[in-house]
Amino acid sequence: MVLEYRQLSKLKSTYVDALPTLVNPNTGRIHTEFKQTGSDTGRLSSTEPNMQNIPVRTELGRRVRSAFVAENAPDWTLLGADYSQIELRILAHYSRDEGLMAAFLNGEDIHAATAASVYGVEISDVDAEMRRVAKIMNFGVLYGLSPFGIRQQTGFSAEEGKAFIDTYFTNYPGIRGYIEGIKEQVKQDGYVETLMGRRRRINEVHSSNFHTRGRRESAWR
Repeated sequence: MVLEYRQLSKLKSTYVDALPTLVNPNTGRIHTEFKQTGSDTGRLSSTEPNMQNIPVRTELGRRVRSAFVAENAPDWTLLGADYSQIELRILAHYSRDEGLMAAFLNGEDIHAATAASVYGVEISDVDAEMRRVAKIMNFGVLYGLSPFGIRQQTGFSAEEGKAFIDTYFTNYPGIRGYIEGIKEQVKQDGYVETLMGRRRRINEVHSSNFHTRGRRESAWR
C-alpha cells in the first residue's frame, strides 16, 4: 500500500496537478523547454514538463501519457526517436573490446549475444529471462552496478551477482581495461573528456570519503 501510495502521489504531483499550470495562455498548449546546459554530461534536458520522463510502464502512467497529443492530430503526431543501444556502441568504440565490436558488426542482438557469452550457450538458445538479465548487465556494469544491485534487479544472490560480473568481465576484457583506465586517468587529471574534447571535472576524485568517491565513479565513465 505504501508503494502504491508513492506511485499515485508521484503521478498526481508531477503530472495531474502540474501539467494544467504549464499550459501556455496564448496557445492553449504545453511547450517543453529544451536545455543544452541543463546537465553536467551535456545531454539535452527537457523541463516544464520533462518530456523525456513521461510514464509508460503502468496503466495509470499510460493514461497520463495519453494526454500528450500533437496539435491537429491525427494529421500531425509526436515522434520519439532514440539511438539503438547508443551507450554500448560508444563503449565498443572506446574500449575496442573485440567481442562487443564483433556483436555489433555482425548485426547481432547485443543483449542476446551477451547472454549467450555469459551463460555459455548458443545465441539461438537464449530465452527472454536470460536476455533480460544480460541487458541489466550490459548497462549496469558500465555504470558501476554492484553484486548487491544485481541482486535487487534480478533476484540473484550477492554471490551469484559477483560471479556474473566476474564472468562478464572475463568475456569482455576490453571493457574492464577501459573502466580501470578511466579511473586512473581521472585520478591523474581530475577530469574526463569526450571524443570531441568536452571536459567534465570530477572534483570528488580525491575525496577522503569512500562513499563520495564511489558515488561519482559512474560519472567518470
